[in-house]
Amino acid sequence: MYARLQTWGYEHKRINYGRGEFARDDDGDGVCEVHGKTMEGFWSLLRSGLRPHRGISREKLSVYLSFFEFIHHVRKRGKALLPALIELLVT
Repeated sequence: MYARLQTWGYEHKRINYGRGEFARDDDGDGVCEVHGKTMEGFWSLLRSGLRPHRGISREKLSVYLSFFEFIHHVRKRGKALLPALIELLVT
């Protein structure tokens, strides 16, 4: 699965649990950009966000996935969701 990510436009970085690495700060800004559990956290957020809807049509699934991907990336940058959404709509 991970091998396909690059062809879909995503960057995939690895950590080495064998060396005791669980997160890594690649650019030296003090924020660990590479985590071992990033995708697990994303799917957990998606599941909890979709649970109240009790089912989604296949036609709408890509819209929900895109929205939760946006939320995930906004959280990584530390911005609040509403200002980020407004900025996206205005630009």
